[in-house]
Amino acid sequence: MHPELRAGFNADFTPEKYATLVRCVNETEKWPADFRISETPIFLTRSFTDEVTRAANEIVALTRTPEFARNAASAIPKGLEVQNEAAHPNFLVVDFAICEERNRLAPRLIELQAFPSLFGFQLLLLGCIRKAYPVIPRSWTSSFGGIKDGAYLNLLRRTIIADSAPENVVLLEIEPEKQKTRIDFAATETLLGIRPVCATKIKKRGRQLFYDRDGREVRIERIYNRVIFDELIRRPDLNLPFRFQDDLDVTWVGHPNWYFRISKHSLPFLKTEHTSPTFFADEFPTSEKIDNYVLKPLYSFAGHGVDMEPTRQKIAAPHAAPDKTGTSDTAPRPPKLPTPLPQISNAVFCLRFQPAVQEGPSS
Repeated sequence: MHPELRAGFNADFTPEKYATLVRCVNETEKWPADFRISETPIFLTRSFTDEVTRAANEIVALTRTPEFARNAASAIPKGLEVQNEAAHPNFLVVDFAICEERNRLAPRLIELQAFPSLFGFQLLLLGCIRKAYPVIPRSWTSSFGGIKDGAYLNLLRRTIIADSAPENVVLLEIEPEKQKTRIDFAATETLLGIRPVCATKIKKRGRQLFYDRDGREVRIERIYNRVIFDELIRRPDLNLPFRFQDDLDVTWVGHPNWYFRISKHSLPFLKTEHTSPTFFADEFPTSEKIDNYVLKPLYSFAGHGVDMEPTRQKIAAPHAAPDKTGTSDTAPRPPKLPTPLPQISNAVFCLRFQPAVQEGPSS
């Protein structure tokens, strides 16, 4: 951590400035943040930032190899594969913990996902931090790789909108106004002019999709997809006017298949100095001490289903014999979406590690 900037921030911090930050975050967009805003960012030194960047690039490079592609071929659960898959993912987020190892801080991979994160909120939060805490130099940013704010926004626009008009692009989600990430949807609408639309509000004619925009029926050319199948499967009450598996005349940004191909399913195949031992549940070695691991469902989101205290009795519980996606040859397949399978047969064991103590204004 950067000691001089940390000391300067702590000396300048007041509860009133934090209140300014929270007010800025919650009042700038049409929807507030439905999660707690930290009092402070962390300040990474240049050397540590470079190490994290190198670690991420090494992991991403492994996802481009023929061996990884072979392993990823089995990642998509039966019945969930979407047509017209893109050649590569539009987004890839690598999530690190900062751990203390041999008296130094080091990044350790928690998980990764070829799925968008809070890209709009990230820029909103950065602006609010700068407004609330002028002690932080404007040259400091939340973006890696030295990208400036304007270039970041242009890259986001090129990726999501490309050559389409903003009104022909939608941010697709299930009841976006009820999601905890709705502040990101609102910030994205402000930045790019694309609206969050519930999947149940879409209209389908032939291969084309449409939505209502201010009383007009507008064709959808590109879908900025934020729908997570794990949630979709668990919402049998939803009456979708189309199937994700239909042959649709749209461009997916990013394509839903990549959510599965690069995910926790990938962790057992990724081996660098910044990764930890990970095993599929049905391949957990008898020689490993299970107390040293946590059990994570492969395709859940927001930490749902994570078991911090797994036991061998739990993984030995009777269930249909899975393949690496947790699917079963004998499982019934409804016409629209497959029935959720037992979490225990659709999971990975990840080595438990102790993160370093988090920073705070009082540190």
